[in-house]
Amino acid sequence: MQLDEKISIIEAILFASGDPIEFDKLALGAGVDISDLHKLIPILNSNYRDRGSAFEVLRLEDSYQLATLEKYAPYIRAALESKRTATLSPAAMETLTIIAYNQPVTRSFVEDVRGVDSSGVITNLLEKELIEEAGRLDVPGKPLTFKTTANFLRCFGLSSIKDLPPLPSDNSQMTFDDVNSES
Repeated sequence: MQLDEKISIIEAILFASGDPIEFDKLALGAGVDISDLHKLIPILNSNYRDRGSAFEVLRLEDSYQLATLEKYAPYIRAALESKRTATLSPAAMETLTIIAYNQPVTRSFVEDVRGVDSSGVITNLLEKELIEEAGRLDVPGKPLTFKTTANFLRCFGLSSIKDLPPLPSDNSQMTFDDVNSES
């Protein structure tokens, strides 16, 4: 199989999938090794850039997804009248941050950290597909756990959860004593 044909097959699979597709499934479907897949994706992205295409292939954890360039998002939103791009409330951002940095977590963990009921916020994040169920803990009551999704990575421009910025250390946190001494 010629190089151009392999790239076209990968492109066709990514297009038809619409959603992120795991490396192994994409490689198997395209009839290439995973190591070759990782060499062909940059060539496909280079072809898109050279042609001035509106597309790019994103790496999301252990998968790839065909996506449009961010600069075309306003036009796409206008054409599709998407209402799913609403900004997140401070409570939703706080909850999402707790889940992203501690995943998988239970609803009660989030509520313990936040100090308030978070059921509505978690439901909202599930509907926006920023988080998903990650299974149940093997403890009495078997509570559900939650983790972030590929959609979360895409929305926040991350390739992996490892790309999250580090949390501030305790030493860099301002204390009440610091505030009072500045007065």
